[in-house]
Amino acid sequence: MSEKTITIDVSKLTPRQTNTKIRYAIDHEKVEKIILENPNAMHYLVNGVIGESQVIIDGSAGYFAGSMVDKLQILIKGNAGWFVGDNMTEGEIIVEGSAGDGAGQGIYGGTVVVKKGVGARTGEIMKNGTIIIGGNSGFMTGIFMMGGKIIILGDVGEDLAESIVNGEIYVLGKIESLGKNAFQLKANEEDIKELKTILNKYDFKISNEDYKNFKKIIPQSKRPFFHKKD
Repeated sequence: MSEKTITIDVSKLTPRQTNTKIRYAIDHEKVEKIILENPNAMHYLVNGVIGESQVIIDGSAGYFAGSMVDKLQILIKGNAGWFVGDNMTEGEIIVEGSAGDGAGQGIYGGTVVVKKGVGARTGEIMKNGTIIIGGNSGFMTGIFMMGGKIIILGDVGEDLAESIVNGEIYVLGKIESLGKNAFQLKANEEDIKELKTILNKYDFKISNEDYKNFKKIIPQSKRPFFHKKD
C-alpha cells in the first residue's frame, strides 16, 4: 500500500495559510508525505506542526523553518535562513544546503542536520538532541548549551561553547578560540564509535584517520555561574 502524499503550491499562500494546510492534512486527512512547491525562501514554514509525517520543502526556506515541531521529518532541498529547527522537541530536520545563524537554537530533542555551513550561535541554549553541521560554524557555537550533542565537520569561529553548562561539542576542523567554561579534550575510542554511528546514518564520508582528529569540548564546571567560597 503506497503512502498518502499531497503537494501544496505555497507561492500564493501566506506562512499561516501554509501551516494551517499542513496541520489539516496531517491531523484530519492522515497524509504521510507533504511536498511544498515554490517555497521561495518563505519565512516560518512548517511551524508548530505535530505528527510523524514527512514534509519536503522543494527549495529554500527562510527564517524559523521547522520551529517548535514535534516528531516531524522535514527535508529542505535548498538552504535555510536563521533559526532552523528552533525549539523543536522531537523529529528530524535535514537541510541539503547551508543555513544562517542559530541553527538548532533551543532544541529539546531530535536531530538537526545541515549538510553545508552555518552562521553564528549554532545550538544556542539547546537542552538536548543532536546538531550536525557538515561545513563551518560561526562564532559562539554552543553558547549557553545545556545538553545534547553538536558535531561540526568544518572549522568553528571564536568563543566556542561560551558559558556551556552541559552537553558535548565535537569539532573536526580548526577552533578559533574557546569561550568561558569550555574545556577541550581529544575524542576517545568510545566517542569515535558513537560519532561513526551518527554520521554514517546521514552519509557523511570521513576516513578512520580523520575520526582520530575530532576535538571534544565539554564544560569545565557544571556550575559556572556560582562563585566559589573563599
